[in-house]
Amino acid sequence: MGFLIGILVNAVALFVAVQVTDLDFTGEWYQWLALALVFGVLNAIVKPILKLLTLPITMVTLGLFLLILNAIMLFLTGWVAGLFGLTFTVDFLSALLGGIVIAVVGTVLHRVLGKMGAD
Repeated sequence: MGFLIGILVNAVALFVAVQVTDLDFTGEWYQWLALALVFGVLNAIVKPILKLLTLPITMVTLGLFLLILNAIMLFLTGWVAGLFGLTFTVDFLSALLGGIVIAVVGTVLHRVLGKMGAD
């Protein structure tokens, strides 16, 4: 059940990021879920590897490089989504802002849903 909640949280966070920034994606609800699934799988598999490889840069920049890493993950999501026929267009500034929006929305939703599940 936690995996499904994670996909829904990613879908909402991506939707908010697309609305707030210049990220470009239009689709039906199932396409949003597919995009969220691609994003979630990449974040679960690729992002930890990239974090480990870029740890020295992240330490030197006091964690600010993680914003660039989030942007890279959005670019990668756009590329992989394109392989599945989903058109998710990302430019650099939108990816930076989108990464921040996704992190904030995802954190808020996970905390709210976590508190609801604790009752």
